[in-house]
Amino acid sequence: MNPLDLPLASQSTPTVRAYSSDDATRWEDFVTRCPAATFFHRIGWRSIMQDVLRHRAWYLLAERGGTIVGVLPLAEVKSVLFGHALVSLPFAAYCGVATTDPVAGESLTQEAVALAKKLNVRHLELRNQTPQMLDWPRQDLYVTFRKEISADDETNMLAIPRKQRAMVRKGIKHELRAEIDADTSRFVALYLDNVRRHGTPPLPKHYFAELRRRFGDACDVLTIVDTSGRPVSSVLSFYFRNEVLPYYAGDDVAARDLAANDMKYWELMRHAAAKGYTLFDFGRSKIGTGPWSFKKNWGFEPQPLSYEYRLLRRDTVPQNNPMNPKYRALIAMWRHLPLSVTNFIGPRISRCLG
Repeated sequence: MNPLDLPLASQSTPTVRAYSSDDATRWEDFVTRCPAATFFHRIGWRSIMQDVLRHRAWYLLAERGGTIVGVLPLAEVKSVLFGHALVSLPFAAYCGVATTDPVAGESLTQEAVALAKKLNVRHLELRNQTPQMLDWPRQDLYVTFRKEISADDETNMLAIPRKQRAMVRKGIKHELRAEIDADTSRFVALYLDNVRRHGTPPLPKHYFAELRRRFGDACDVLTIVDTSGRPVSSVLSFYFRNEVLPYYAGDDVAARDLAANDMKYWELMRHAAAKGYTLFDFGRSKIGTGPWSFKKNWGFEPQPLSYEYRLLRRDTVPQNNPMNPKYRALIAMWRHLPLSVTNFIGPRISRCLG
């Protein structure tokens, strides 16, 4: 019998323990089958957290009778600027406890709280898609945008609101075309310039190369080029079960006039639908921001995310995001730094911003 389908009355208290390398295949199998799991629960993120971002990973699993019934990935973030926290999971739109078993979920959460106290972190953060811990403080800053897509291009085109559809047609009129890249080099060049213009420190170049290496066909890069073949916009996307998740993006200053960003997501939708994917996950955005408005313009309805906190050595929910007024002067300054400077300093800061 599938442990995900066991009735609660027949379930004993599971054993919670730390992940070991021998658990990798079983962990991946569980994440693939568990409807509460996301792409960010995949075990490949563990090495990325430790080897690339240099956060100590604390992965927990719950077992009953030798069978995994729940998982919880955690990473310990230490930063002079942003504090000391235990997070599930940095740089993930959503993660938290993955299980369909309330007993296992409670056991994993209790173990995470105990670990947070042992590590003496200031807070534990669980990034849930829906509320889980109703008595914990919650941050309602983020929403996600998810919508089903059709295998038929014309159906998808007509599902886009009229004004946004006109922008896609503008990109088509400019004869922009999409290419699937063999590596991340063109994407990274556009990404680095883009985040500097937005006042955001960049992630390290090898982070993106490692994503491609770790996740293989479940991670690709689509780049929009103009009639001369010049890259003007690019997106790195994840694929999980029936979903495509455009997650990191970059563009040239010319992209806006060419409608290259609009074309980029339309071509990704076409590309994913042709491969059999049926859900387009536009990812998280902060309420009221430009990306939030852009995604709404595509006809996607925002769905609140529930980031929940166990506060241990602090009294309020942390606000380590660009919406915090105390970071506005730093953002403005960052936009005026030379690209060579932001590319050198940025990765040392950004790894703690996820």
